[in-house]
Amino acid sequence: MALIGAGRVATALAVLLERAGYRAVAASGREASEDRVKRHLPFAAFYSPSEANLAARSASLVVLGVPDDSIAPLCSELAGRVSFHPGQWVLHLSGSVGLDALAPARLLGAEILSLHPLQSFPSLEEGIRQLPGSAVAVTALDEQGFEVGEELARDVGGKPFRLSDPAKPLYHAAAVFCSNYLVAVEGMAEHLFRLAGLAEPLPMFGPLARATLEATLARGPEAALTGPAIRGDVGTVRRNLEALSRQAPEAVDSYVALARLAADLAAKSGRLTAQGYARLREELDEWK
Repeated sequence: MALIGAGRVATALAVLLERAGYRAVAASGREASEDRVKRHLPFAAFYSPSEANLAARSASLVVLGVPDDSIAPLCSELAGRVSFHPGQWVLHLSGSVGLDALAPARLLGAEILSLHPLQSFPSLEEGIRQLPGSAVAVTALDEQGFEVGEELARDVGGKPFRLSDPAKPLYHAAAVFCSNYLVAVEGMAEHLFRLAGLAEPLPMFGPLARATLEATLARGPEAALTGPAIRGDVGTVRRNLEALSRQAPEAVDSYVALARLAADLAAKSGRLTAQGYARLREELDEWK
């Protein structure tokens, strides 16, 4: 196995694959990648970015562990330097990028696929710990590719599922809502709590956030939703928005957008009447 770009996800995957009996023979990347490889994959030869073709040629499994927008250019560059060959598997780790990004490798005879762990990697160590037991999306061109990807996912302790190539952008948008935007919302909550006078709000609102997320996962979003949207409490929504417009106008648009989503969810669950939904949407329309 060779890592072309030894970021947190690629390195965590390689560490777990080595524990399963695979061998990382080479890696390529910048200074941060070199430090990571030396610590966690000490038997892998390390190459500079200009020598990435040497790393790729040396392995039967090549992992392109670079940011999404760099996958296609990198694969094209490596293919131009004849870094791929028949008998190789070349994969990337993006949840949104299609397999077309690996087309140059396929033209040289390599097989292609992608793996995307449905998990966050705030640090390498956390990734190594959290990847086992996580769902892993496998995207391939044929049955053989799916089988290889599923085997790799199982070997790192993951739970593979098949994801079609056209569905990847929508799937990844869902993951962004699930994870990244959850963090963004809690970041806004921290900001507003501080404006309201709470000096150290994180420990104070932590129990509320945990209880809400746990209820959502256990009972589903429709059953777990609480607050003014479920109650059709237009007065509370108006007071919230008036306060935000005075003290945190940067939060108004976000509040309105999320209140619309909450109202839709409340109406869908049947816990908000049609009349209550109409009053709430009318109030929100005033804040466009």
